[in-house]
Amino acid sequence: MLILGANGRIARLVRQRLLQETDAHLTLYLRRAKRLGQINPTRETVVEADVNDYQALYQAMVSQDIVYSNLGGEFEPMAENIVKAMTSASVDRLIYVTGLGLYHEVPGEFGRWVEEDVGSDVMDDTRRAAQLIETSNLDYTLIRAAYLTDDDEVDYELTAKGTPFKGTIVSRKSVADLIVNTIVNPRLHRYSSLGIDKPGTVGDRPY
Repeated sequence: MLILGANGRIARLVRQRLLQETDAHLTLYLRRAKRLGQINPTRETVVEADVNDYQALYQAMVSQDIVYSNLGGEFEPMAENIVKAMTSASVDRLIYVTGLGLYHEVPGEFGRWVEEDVGSDVMDDTRRAAQLIETSNLDYTLIRAAYLTDDDEVDYELTAKGTPFKGTIVSRKSVADLIVNTIVNPRLHRYSSLGIDKPGTVGDRPY
């Protein structure tokens, strides 16, 4: 199990649950390894590298069963490297976390506000990255998350590609729960793009 962006806030929740609930061996890939703190040397391997470093990424991919990506930055070149490295290493199961609005699927005033808040350059970059994944030969699950909260709850609903996005917020714990469930049962949500939000949070703004 390879986690790209292993010190991200959702990734830390996923890592903790995988160590507690599974016997998976985790490869933790991140730019500054010391940020991880203590690791479990019998269950975890750390790779200190950038996803834009293709050779390091490819070497980390070899012999993995699943790749979970939770990154920030310029998305298109990272997605391109991920697809290329996974293909070359014959790894095909990818769980990729991104934001809402990839398909202009967010209705009404909130949808207009999302485009304005995020900005066209970032949205276009995010869309190009997602398209690279969706048109690849990978067995992918894209997770399009609403605005994230640190609420201590697991409470979410999913929307499929081609249907309107519903709510405005979702907890990081909820996104982590979806990721862990998909890792534990990788036949779930294959070749899919899922919106995730907290039920009952429809509105013009996420707060």
